[in-house]
Amino acid sequence: QVQLVESGGGLVQPGGSLRLSCAASGRTFSYYDMGWFRQTPGKEREFVATITWRRGFTFYADSLKGRFTISRDNAKNTVYLQMNSLKPEDTAVYYCAASSGDMGGNYRQTQQYNYWGQGTQVTVSS
Repeated sequence: QVQLVESGGGLVQPGGSLRLSCAASGRTFSYYDMGWFRQTPGKEREFVATITWRRGFTFYADSLKGRFTISRDNAKNTVYLQMNSLKPEDTAVYYCAASSGDMGGNYRQTQQYNYWGQGTQVTVSS
């Protein structure tokens, strides 16, 4: 019912910034809670951030709060992840995800999201 396509990844220098976008198509996008996750080879997918629809609450991984900002523009069917002060350890494939149901506050769990994009590579290196 929902298709997600990430864009905006690439190679950046340490300390630089990137803005990732997640374009959504399909019905009822504005009613979905949206999240960003990231994954490196050999590791499980890691929670980055979530923005809810009902109250507009945002949630972040503790290690990322203050550097990353999640936002959404329902009129454009797009979710964003602004990444500042990037570090080499931020290198990963970043995935956009959507939840069509009530996650019960478990926003950090991948299994709570039933739609996923294909991912976009972010590489932070000099």
